Amino acid sequence: MDCDVIIVGGGPAGLAFARSLRDTGLEVLLVERQPRAALAEPGYDGREIALTHGSRAILERMGVWERIPEAAPLQAARVRNGRSAFALDFDPGHDGQPLGWLVSNHLIRQALFETVQDQPGLRLACGIGLGSARTTRDCAEVTLSTGLSIRGRLLVAADSRMSPVREQLGIAAEINRLGRSMLVCRVSHTKWHEQVATEWFGHGQTIALLPLNNGMTSVVLTLPERAIARLATLPDAALAKELTKRSSGILGPMEMAGTRHVYPLVTTWAKHFGARRAALIGDAAVGMHPVTAHGFNLGLSGQDLLAAEIREALRHGRDIAGEQVIRSYEEGHRAAARPLWLGTNLLVTLYTDERPLARVMRHTGLRLGARLPIFRTGVRNMLMAR
Repeated sequence: MDCDVIIVGGGPAGLAFARSLRDTGLEVLLVERQPRAALAEPGYDGREIALTHGSRAILERMGVWERIPEAAPLQAARVRNGRSAFALDFDPGHDGQPLGWLVSNHLIRQALFETVQDQPGLRLACGIGLGSARTTRDCAEVTLSTGLSIRGRLLVAADSRMSPVREQLGIAAEINRLGRSMLVCRVSHTKWHEQVATEWFGHGQTIALLPLNNGMTSVVLTLPERAIARLATLPDAALAKELTKRSSGILGPMEMAGTRHVYPLVTTWAKHFGARRAALIGDAAVGMHPVTAHGFNLGLSGQDLLAAEIREALRHGRDIAGEQVIRSYEEGHRAAARPLWLGTNLLVTLYTDERPLARVMRHTGLRLGARLPIFRTGVRNMLMAR
């Protein structure tokens, strides 16, 4: 074998998994098509990640959290529906701990790379594409765009929602192109956000207001693709005015405080998270709708589970890519991911349905949720995911 583990994809899931294998004695190869400089200093992409307590604990254990220069505590969350002034609030509870932390995606990526760039036993093949990938009973093999073939004991796909590795392994996936896009940007405003995140399911749009440090907010506006494409071309002043109007001015007049970014909404669910000598992690396994902000957290916990199964196999002298390892990982990750996947899709379906009956149902649901402490506690625990 040329190495023990081949990871395809140097995004957050791939980098985190490489870091999770530190001190195992395994030889790991990480293949990433972007150049090394793009991993070392990733550009700002507009995305703010809502990290749970569980995710923070994983990042602390890996030595990543201490390298993140800025995290905005999330003290409460609020859900609004349509034009109603009623809102369903979720606070941290009696211990006063924040629900989570908002961290810019590029800062997480940079911190992850810093922890692995000189990791013993890890080789980084940056700026190199993937030609092919396959597994046999005895090994996994990838052919790089350079023509070089690499053999390993385990192949791990961490290469996005449209994973080429997943496709080449013959693993089917449910792919949902929702026909909508998100426009994300930072704004400054005149009113204090009180460190409260607002998810507003308006009529014909969804808008999220994520509180950042220094009195700024990340706005995430979801509309049909053509509408977002039109807004993305507006001058800064016109776009800020539009966002102020669409958020009903609850934060006061807005001003653009950074670049704007557009992301088409696509969700994916792999039919299997593992195959012979192969495993899927991150978005290659599950590409969540961002409305519940659990996509990154789920990917982080998934790679942590796979690494734990590998460490257990090493302790008992078993094959790190054996059937027992792959099956245990798949069963555990699917058990954690399936309820979130189904619940998120149900939420999106209900709160984007503009028929009169659906509008009444979601307003009634929010009112009912406000009267049920057990419901608010359950949602709070899900948000914090300790």
